[in-house]
Amino acid sequence: MSHLFFLYFAGVIVATSILVVALRNPVYSALSLLIMFFHVAGLYVTLHAEFLAAVQIIVYAGAILVLYLFVVMLLNVKRDERYHVQAPAAAFLGLVLLTEVVLLVSQRAYQTAPAGLPAADQAGNTETIGEVLYSTYLFPFEVASLILLVAMIGAIILAKKNIDEC
Repeated sequence: MSHLFFLYFAGVIVATSILVVALRNPVYSALSLLIMFFHVAGLYVTLHAEFLAAVQIIVYAGAILVLYLFVVMLLNVKRDERYHVQAPAAAFLGLVLLTEVVLLVSQRAYQTAPAGLPAADQAGNTETIGEVLYSTYLFPFEVASLILLVAMIGAIILAKKNIDEC
């Protein structure tokens, strides 16, 4: 039964990911991204990672997607009709990606199963993630927060320039 749930979530994720790239209207593309975020959270629930599912919905579906929509509305993106130029490159890259997926799936049959992950019997899911995030991955976590801060300041400066021109 869990395989059926996985196939459902994976199929919807793949379909909506393609729609994010293929749709010409940025608002429809963002709505497809929202559906994809919710289905990724569903995958986390099937893996018994409820905390990651909640963070996926709160952070990505809540904050990041709203940020995307604000940027789309703020910048007033004009349509660019140069898709016919990008089609051969997109087809080539899609073929390369499909070839990589086929090779990875075919190699998986010949590999042995990896050793089991260390069990987190002492602590729950949230405690284990917090311990790893704030000990092993503290520096990358801080770098990511600084990058987000710089991006936020840049968005504010760009928005201020557009408001001043109006």
